Amino acid sequence: MDFEYSTEQIELRKAVREFTEGEIAPHVLEWDENQIFPLEVIKKAGQLGLMGAIFPEEYGGAGLGYVDYAIIIEELARVDPSVALIVAAHNSLCTNHIYLAGNQEQRQKYIPKLAGAEWIGCWSLTEPEAGSDAAGTRSTAALKDGHWTLNGGKTFTTNAHYADVCVAMAVTDRAASQHGISAFILEKGTPGFSVGKKENKLGMRASATGEVLFTECALPESQLLGKRGEGFVDSLRILDGGRISIAALAVGIAQGAYDAALKYSKQRKQFGRFISEFQAIQHKLADMATDIEAARWLVYAAGTRKDAGNRVTRESAMAKLFASEMAVKVADAALQIHGGYGFIKDYPVEKFYRDVKLCTIGEGTSEIQRLVIARQLLKE
Repeated sequence: MDFEYSTEQIELRKAVREFTEGEIAPHVLEWDENQIFPLEVIKKAGQLGLMGAIFPEEYGGAGLGYVDYAIIIEELARVDPSVALIVAAHNSLCTNHIYLAGNQEQRQKYIPKLAGAEWIGCWSLTEPEAGSDAAGTRSTAALKDGHWTLNGGKTFTTNAHYADVCVAMAVTDRAASQHGISAFILEKGTPGFSVGKKENKLGMRASATGEVLFTECALPESQLLGKRGEGFVDSLRILDGGRISIAALAVGIAQGAYDAALKYSKQRKQFGRFISEFQAIQHKLADMATDIEAARWLVYAAGTRKDAGNRVTRESAMAKLFASEMAVKVADAALQIHGGYGFIKDYPVEKFYRDVKLCTIGEGTSEIQRLVIARQLLKE
């Protein structure tokens, strides 16, 4: 494996960092405090190719690989995890489901607009009674006279209140269990399709998370995404890639928290010395930097395998599990290095500390990742 960044990847990281420092960093606190969805910045991200990073140029995408994509998400999360989450859900989940399972007509209709951020996308799998047990979906879709009628609702949908396109799962054959769940593409304004409660969250508050609702929602038969009954199976494929992006997001949060702690340690004095001179602080920084680098290469290893066309169920779960739990520890250590100031919103580690916990929950909890990994190991 090549452990060197290519010239293109170095330039990509530089370009995204310039974008985050110029367009995002000045507004992070305001967006978080007021739960402002940064739509204008997301549109600019689309112009840079970040909203269609992993899709071919023929569909308006940037044609990048998953390692490149991980660099993008990491750099966004280093400054504002909320923006990284918006971009990740749009790319990895909604648009990617259409790309992987959609027919040519669906791809041509939706992906160019999503890739350029003309449209924002969301992806709805989770329900109040179907979280880790996603196969327990209760939303239904019935086919009659060439139209599907959807009823039910979804929760914890990233981008829900700003999405122009939603990919959602619903039961089409209860008796078929996991093979009785189908995926559908819904457009904003479709009768019977609406958004419900917007969640008031602990962290990542600039990322809108909420409910989508279906009430006698009528869709033409053409809005079925993929094969009937294979929506859940396709979702598992989608999550393999999505977990790489969440792992990269966790690495970015950890890097941002570490950078802040390192800088603070060189400025803060106690007992007449900079606290970076104390061995206790040095050991924390050394552990943080080592853990971040280990997680980063787990992410890149999963991305490299995915770019090669290999299945990455085990690798992406390992990357997400390790990176997310690592990031929680690093954010905690960064706050501890700041002492009382880490508890104050004037310093960025307070926000990283709140934001990071979602990484151990979203797109499969740590407990689910361990189950996924164990099942893959026992198959060997």
